[in-house]
Amino acid sequence: MNSPLPYAINGRFLLQNMTGVQRYAFNVVNAMQRSVPDSASLPVIAPQSTPDVPGFQASIERKGAFSGHMWEQLSLPNVWPDRLLNLCNTAPLVKRNQVICMHDANVVIAPESYSAKFRAYYRLIQPYLARRAYRVATVSHASARQIARHLQIPLADIVVLPNGHEHALNWDAAQAEIAPHFVEQICYLRGRRFVLALGSRSPHKNLDLLIRAAPALEAIGVDILIAGGDAGIFERERLEERTNVHLLGRVPDADLAYLLDSALCLVFPSLTEGFGLPIIEAMARGCPVISSNLASMPEVCGTAALLASPFDTRQWVEHVKALCASPDLRVELIEKGFEQAERFSWAQTAQGYLDLMETSAFRQTRATGTEVRGLKVGVVFATRGRPSVVSATVRHLLETQTLKPDTVIVSCVDSDDAGDLGELDGVKVLTGPGGLPAQRNTGLSALSDEIDIVVFFDDDFIAHKDWLAVAAQTFQDEKQVVGFTGRVIADGIKGPGISFEDAVRAVEEDQEKDDASWIEPFSPYGCNMAFRMAAVASERFDERLVMYGWLEDRDFGATLARRGGQLVKFNQASGVHMGTKSGRVSGHKLGYSQIINPIYMLRKGTMSLREVCGQIFRNVASNLARAFRPEPFIDRRGRVKGNLLGLQDLLRGRLEPERAAALISPKSSVGLSGVEKQS
Repeated sequence: MNSPLPYAINGRFLLQNMTGVQRYAFNVVNAMQRSVPDSASLPVIAPQSTPDVPGFQASIERKGAFSGHMWEQLSLPNVWPDRLLNLCNTAPLVKRNQVICMHDANVVIAPESYSAKFRAYYRLIQPYLARRAYRVATVSHASARQIARHLQIPLADIVVLPNGHEHALNWDAAQAEIAPHFVEQICYLRGRRFVLALGSRSPHKNLDLLIRAAPALEAIGVDILIAGGDAGIFERERLEERTNVHLLGRVPDADLAYLLDSALCLVFPSLTEGFGLPIIEAMARGCPVISSNLASMPEVCGTAALLASPFDTRQWVEHVKALCASPDLRVELIEKGFEQAERFSWAQTAQGYLDLMETSAFRQTRATGTEVRGLKVGVVFATRGRPSVVSATVRHLLETQTLKPDTVIVSCVDSDDAGDLGELDGVKVLTGPGGLPAQRNTGLSALSDEIDIVVFFDDDFIAHKDWLAVAAQTFQDEKQVVGFTGRVIADGIKGPGISFEDAVRAVEEDQEKDDASWIEPFSPYGCNMAFRMAAVASERFDERLVMYGWLEDRDFGATLARRGGQLVKFNQASGVHMGTKSGRVSGHKLGYSQIINPIYMLRKGTMSLREVCGQIFRNVASNLARAFRPEPFIDRRGRVKGNLLGLQDLLRGRLEPERAAALISPKSSVGLSGVEKQS
């Protein structure tokens, strides 16, 4: 007689279509069953209507009324009150004694790929389940980071138990019925090669990139075969124009095996994935892979694939050309792919679940950070009149960052502003028009097309050693993020300033360095901010906003966000803004901008009326209240005069933010107290 186990598995997945999530559950349960003692039976509790499933090795116990969500929420917890393993994202809300595998946070990251009802249900139950469950598992480190950010649970509490590859080795290409004839007719008889993609209606699969790449691939004799999905993924007119794009529809595993064995490569341009199982399936069968460089894909690919930005068609075409031209490259990727696939095993993942369910021990690695791969980072410093300050901060950045930037640009008006930085390898000193927006634009225009992320640091900002790594990993994990800001540990702009030595010490001794708070939306703060270059494209900072640091950052970020995308603050990227007072201008000009700039942005649509009213009221009220006893490091009286002049110009119908730069400051506002932030 079989010995009962102290836990069961939620078998609702046996009634669902076989997508990646269900394939994960199917293979994990089979591997678990092979690992338990012969005398034990692995119980899978499923609805009464569940049919026998070919190849499923565990024991199916059909219990309870209803099916689908109703069965899972109402019947399952009653028929199985003990410990429960849930492998497909959802679970009974009333249970605490359960493990749940959440494959991704795509309902938050890629909401456009799901129906409104689906989004509402998942956003309601998943945070609750994550906090109540005995343990949360997921399929990749990238997915773990996403879940921790969006469901607000500690990253260290999430167990990573990835997909495996063994099932793909069991597919028999000799049994393929659809693919051989199709491939022969459209490719082999015409002397052409093909790349394979797996189709889906979900926008985050990003298959439209292949339609854009089709003309360039046509020119080199390469067709695109898309298996799965249907023609509804694409506009009919666009498909008719792309004669080298072919849709096979859904195919059995044997046909998929034939396609992988015959293809030049698998192309996988997804914007986000919890794991990306087709990558490992392709590698296991000796098919080279070109993959997106976002989310889990770099982690799953390792060094065994060619990575490309899912926003840049050109990179994908270049990789395909390279594979066509170099048989050695293809052989190298195949060999590396075999080795990479071996790292992902259903047997190991099954043992991880057995440990969790039986002993609560961890043999598998908990979620951690992973190396950022496939993304290039450029850093821009705009500086003027503070060569010693910028020299110290840039050198500190280059010496301490765990992720080294691919390029550092120091943008100034005069080359002397950069001190001796031009002598450093990897640092490019540029000169151009003055003013923070103009200087940042000079840096933006000088970045190569290969840069994925542009980071802007003030010349007096000291970044934590992991700032670039955290930012880059965020952009890699979260396809929807277009703007990023870190946490400011201390801001000298609000006081007399912070010395370089004290700033470095404050960063090193930060007591909140493990704070993983995630805030969105959050307007970028220019002393430390980063943007996705694919979102920036040809956009530039508004050079009419010549004064009042921060509002030009907000204007730039809001412009990008209006096109789609999120602006976020992530506290794990941190640093100190020294607020150095040299190289600054009087409050007269800044006070003028405090009035004019918000109104100008209101007209542009980058600030709301409520935000503008609040911004102007706070500034004017603060300046008036402190004008009689001003701080020694803030020109309050100069600000008040600038405020009045700005209001006067508004009443006259004059809205010219650039006028601030031409204002002549009154003598009364000049002196040791007359220093303000120059933007």
